Amino acid sequence: MSQIIVRNLGKAYKRYPSKWSRLAEWIIPFSKERHQLNWVLQDLNFVVNPGEAVGIIGVNGAGKSTLLKMISGTSQPTTGSVEMTGKVAALLELGIGFHPDFTGRQNAYMAGQLLGYSVEQITAMMPAIEEFAEIGEYIDQPVRFYSSGMQMRLAFSVATAERPDVLIVDEALSVGDTYFTHKCFDRIREFRKHGTTLLIVSHDKMAIQSICDRAILLNQGKVAIEGQPEMVMDYYNALLADRENQNVRQEITQSGKVKTTSGSGEATIEDVALLNSEGKRIEVIQVAQEITLVTKVRCNQALDELVLGYMFKDRLGLPVYGTNTFHLNKTLKNLAAGTELEFRFRFTANFGPGTYSLALSLHASDNHIANNYEWRDHALVFTVINSKEHFEGVAWLPPTVELSLIHI
Repeated sequence: MSQIIVRNLGKAYKRYPSKWSRLAEWIIPFSKERHQLNWVLQDLNFVVNPGEAVGIIGVNGAGKSTLLKMISGTSQPTTGSVEMTGKVAALLELGIGFHPDFTGRQNAYMAGQLLGYSVEQITAMMPAIEEFAEIGEYIDQPVRFYSSGMQMRLAFSVATAERPDVLIVDEALSVGDTYFTHKCFDRIREFRKHGTTLLIVSHDKMAIQSICDRAILLNQGKVAIEGQPEMVMDYYNALLADRENQNVRQEITQSGKVKTTSGSGEATIEDVALLNSEGKRIEVIQVAQEITLVTKVRCNQALDELVLGYMFKDRLGLPVYGTNTFHLNKTLKNLAAGTELEFRFRFTANFGPGTYSLALSLHASDNHIANNYEWRDHALVFTVINSKEHFEGVAWLPPTVELSLIHI
């Protein structure tokens, strides 16, 4: 197994005011520097332990792909160092190293040799590569005829033909179809069971939270926050919704979870509760119980539009169900400052047994990205118990069953 150690890592590119300045710096010895350094990444320090899975997230341009290139050795850092041992497989830019005029099979041999395999080893692995890629007769067609998804299928199949000590995956998996993406993540999970160290860049919240032990958020070329995937993803989502004010706050709840809150404060959540049929606050719910979600809101400023959204999440922070009053055709318009409101949502708790949390958002339009008044993760936490029904899973979906005798 392999450990990845990143120390004081930084990457900068030279920026010249003109092409003549670049030429003068090259040909005039001992002349002054005519460039400025444009830092893409700076002062990165973290460790990925053997067998650990770490997700790298951040907005476009945060330096995620640059970081993976330096870790995999395809780009050299300006400052700092990366220490890594063991057999490394990296799936970075889609189809990198593929020659468009060579067939898929020929490119598989070349890519395999770049990973350190001999021709004999690749020949032995080719049936498994073809079977996993599932591109059929295209394996013997030039790669220029491949779609981006087919290139990803072949590239991933070659890179993971044998279990590596370290697997580095960029966002290339996002171009694949749903079926093959699931197939790739199943293989990654299998590798993890056997001790592969994983470093993955993805915008897929469910992938990060279901696979990774830890997540690192890059912002403006530096590590903004790292920790449990759910906490980091909550912070990231709040950051996306509040890019102008950067008003993101985090606090640790009594249960030990990190609650993330963000927003402009133009409207705020004053109270939230789950009520039973008798109107009493509850924190423990029976499967299929009738409950009411009550949320009290105050408008601190005059608002042209107000929408309340809610999202139930499981213990891993993965979405179970969410909606908002925009999609329920209950948008409120032209609210005066000081207005106080109470929202009530009645429904059957068709959850499976377990612990769940509730996220709330106040915003305009259909989502919180444009105008985020308040976003609150872990607004409340509750437990669902099952003392009557017999089923498995996170949802209670009782069916009706019809049987017909077709033939004796």
